[in-house]
Amino acid sequence: MGLFSRFKKVKRLETPVDLSLVAVDMHSHFIPGIDDGAKTMEDSVEMITGMHKLGYKKVITTPHIMSDYYKNTPENILGGMSSVKFALEQAAVPIEMDAASEYYIDFDFERKLNEEKLLTFGNNYLLFEISYMNPPDNLHHIVFKMQTMGYKPILAHPERYNFWHTDFTKYEDFVDKGIFLQMNINSLTGYYSMATKKIAEQMIDKNMISFLGTDCHHVGHIKLINDVVFEPHLQKLMNSGKLMNNTLV
Repeated sequence: MGLFSRFKKVKRLETPVDLSLVAVDMHSHFIPGIDDGAKTMEDSVEMITGMHKLGYKKVITTPHIMSDYYKNTPENILGGMSSVKFALEQAAVPIEMDAASEYYIDFDFERKLNEEKLLTFGNNYLLFEISYMNPPDNLHHIVFKMQTMGYKPILAHPERYNFWHTDFTKYEDFVDKGIFLQMNINSLTGYYSMATKKIAEQMIDKNMISFLGTDCHHVGHIKLINDVVFEPHLQKLMNSGKLMNNTLV
């Protein structure tokens, strides 16, 4: 509680940010049992019900695809999404749902890029992540290849990659190369770390964030969003004119 109590000393908004203006969440883990997100269908329905209550009109869920750990495929992801959509209909939760994936840049990703049709959303946006330990040596090669193949790469939660915190120019370089940046909304609560919160705020100050995602894995993440809507930097991001989530409706 010490971390959060320190942040509560910062002047917060009197009126919460209206997340219905974000409209679409494009990073989450709502399909049960296929990655480190929802464990049961009940979890899925509870979390997505929470998203609806927060004001979201649509969720694009993005299960992990990793060669060694979460060996998901478009087939099992889309099949899982259909099951969740049916459960939402049964529970009368009026929210639209789609699915893509959060691709992990590992030893086998370039083969997937060459040989498979990858799961995208919107205008051929491709969400990807990298190791939290260190960036892959071929990262810029892979991103350039995505772009030449017609994909529009979105780097998931760049503020969480601690190895770039001391070299902010790395983030600026991504933007200059046409890579979209997606911030996790709960980064602004200090949930991941104080350093992550600071970098997220800095990227907002420089109008570098194009997409806002919940990266929701469990109901605790939903509860945190009820707190983050009072964060001044969330309001600043909403007012930036930079966010593209509502183009995904």
